[in-house]
Amino acid sequence: MPASTDLLRSHLPHSVARPVAALSIQVVTDGNEQPLHAHRKAQLLLTLSGVITLETERGVWIAPPQCAVWIPGELPHKASGAGKVLGYGLFVEPDAVPGLPTVCCSVSVSPLLQALIARAAEMPELYDEQGPDGRAIAVLLDELVKAPLEELHLPRPADARLRRLTEALLAEPADPATLECWATRIGMSERSLSRLFRQETGMSVGHWRRQLHVITGTRLLTGGLSVQAVAFDLGYDSPSAFVTMFKKAVGKPPGRFLAERRQVLAQQAGERAG
Repeated sequence: MPASTDLLRSHLPHSVARPVAALSIQVVTDGNEQPLHAHRKAQLLLTLSGVITLETERGVWIAPPQCAVWIPGELPHKASGAGKVLGYGLFVEPDAVPGLPTVCCSVSVSPLLQALIARAAEMPELYDEQGPDGRAIAVLLDELVKAPLEELHLPRPADARLRRLTEALLAEPADPATLECWATRIGMSERSLSRLFRQETGMSVGHWRRQLHVITGTRLLTGGLSVQAVAFDLGYDSPSAFVTMFKKAVGKPPGRFLAERRQVLAQQAGERAG
């Protein structure tokens, strides 16, 4: 299939009479968001460079390099990119194979799964389901079902008052307001705010805020900003404070987190060139 310069708005793959359709992504983004929309088929967005951020009514997900976002069929969503986004879009019939995710999630993509997705993007639209292409698609779906998930997700509460809090933090991640201050702003007691927020999102306000900083920090670092610049943009007193927070959240410091993905990409580019 040809590369798409506007993949996220493409509806063509949903008319292909096959369990899986794939397109390559080549989009130079400027931070603009696409409108809220939905697809009949489920969708996997895999990034090799750049970052894709996906939003739904109930959460925000991020796909940095070597990661993907899964979007179930018929789910309203919108996406935005940071940097030069290169990768693949996979469109999957919801009942193509048992065990596919039924909710949005960030997915870690193995080299094997990535290679299979790349191969799918080169297949004819109406590939032979009984031939080698069909068998490759079957392996791809098996790998997709067992792909591990990544904790790059921000749940959104349903309560209107809590939604005001989360929308404000999404707009200004560096806002230093305390929980007491937020409770006053949205017309709740601090105790009620803490209890209801955890009930609706599964995490404390502090945890949610740190996760927001991981997501925002990943986007800014991928866009070329230094750790020092990102730390100060997010309101940290020092770069080391930001690095400590990031490491606790994802298990590794931001430099290593992104370097490992760049290394995998470089190795695979070398293998393809060879």
